Amino acid sequence: QVQLVESGGGSVQPGGSLTLSCATSRSLFSFLRMGWYRQAPGKQREPVAVFNSGGVPNYADSVKGRFTISRDSAKNTVSLQMIDLKPEDTAVYFCYVHFVPVDYWGQGTQVTVSS
Repeated sequence: QVQLVESGGGSVQPGGSLTLSCATSRSLFSFLRMGWYRQAPGKQREPVAVFNSGGVPNYADSVKGRFTISRDSAKNTVSLQMIDLKPEDTAVYFCYVHFVPVDYWGQGTQVTVSS
């Protein structure tokens, strides 16, 4: 079993910044993949930034240059730094890990970008 606890969501104006953090209950080295997804109202959940099995981060085209994913193995956390936020970034953001053979998800944290 894996527990994921997200924090850092909130409301910001366009152009603002937020950093999301995900605390995991196991060592990051336990996971084949890890990262962040988001789901906007009426839309499917989509990957935002995910470390692949080789440890390389992959970003959605819509967030490249604005979002940065990072991980801290000592603290067992995965973070997502978001700058220059846009209204279309509004969504519930989910922390994700693949602990073979199961996907685990956090409870989600709301990010709202509005003027």
